[in-house]
Amino acid sequence: MSPPILSSLPVSLDDIRAAAERLRAVAFRTPLLHDTPLDQRIGGRLLIKAEPLQRTGSFKFRGAYNTVSRIAAPSVVAWSSGNHAQGVALAAKLANKKAVIVMPADAPRIKQDRTRALGAEVVLYDRLSESREAIGAAIAERTGAEIVRPYDDPRVVAGQGTVGLEIVEQAAELGLVPDAVVVCCGGGGLVAGCAVALRSLLPNVSVWAAEPEGHDDTARSLAAGERLSNLPGVRSICDALLAPTPGVLTFELNRQLLAGGLVVSDAEVREAMRLAFAELKLVVEPGGAVALAAVLSGRLDTAGRTVAVVLSGGNVDPALYAEVIGERGDEPGRGP
Repeated sequence: MSPPILSSLPVSLDDIRAAAERLRAVAFRTPLLHDTPLDQRIGGRLLIKAEPLQRTGSFKFRGAYNTVSRIAAPSVVAWSSGNHAQGVALAAKLANKKAVIVMPADAPRIKQDRTRALGAEVVLYDRLSESREAIGAAIAERTGAEIVRPYDDPRVVAGQGTVGLEIVEQAAELGLVPDAVVVCCGGGGLVAGCAVALRSLLPNVSVWAAEPEGHDDTARSLAAGERLSNLPGVRSICDALLAPTPGVLTFELNRQLLAGGLVVSDAEVREAMRLAFAELKLVVEPGGAVALAAVLSGRLDTAGRTVAVVLSGGNVDPALYAEVIGERGDEPGRGP
């Protein structure tokens, strides 16, 4: 039986298990990497959930499909910097629905191109002067499309929670129980869904949100006990994690379930991307590497512990990736 706090939440373990059933035939059960050279660097055991290997290159397909497959309307509209865009585009294609995606004009070209290639119509906007929510709402009103929000929807959160469900199952197959799990955080849907699954099945596990500097709205909101916004115009290499404020639904979940927030610099993210390439042979985008960066940079006590991190996506601009991989970084971590 779940603790009282979990039984009263708007997204339940049963919702996540139902999402897992819907996804079983269409999504990948991505690997949980273990016994890698990174164990020595953290002085503990690191489990790495490799969502760059998911369909469309990120976890976002999970929540998108769990939502779109349950929509009766013939068309959907969404807003996204790229990963949710591709997830919704593929989900709509599989469900024979039309998709319109509102994307920032400065989103990586690879994300724009792949969204169009999946059959979606892309509408660009200026993230500094225009509201993606207002544009998407206007399209929905004009066309009758149903909005698929990137994180503030219980169906989306439940779909993303299947990542946490798989972490528990795959760790158990290895005979392991994570002491802590670190998950990247933009609007908070992935970490919220994971926290519901993880805390339902492993009540003693600590779940942490990881964010880039300047976009640490969830960490600050958790500390303050209320939703706080980021300062406008603050830049980060982590284009997938630039939500201006935590979601209403996601913050309600996260404030009750998370241990706190961890914040990393762009330089630490770059080093995590390089190590993922060198040691794990994985291509990880900046936003997808934030949780790994938080652990490698020592934001969490990992000595003698089993810690899981989610690499959430691999849709990185090729030119940026070449630049990052070509850089010479300092040795991170605490290993010899």
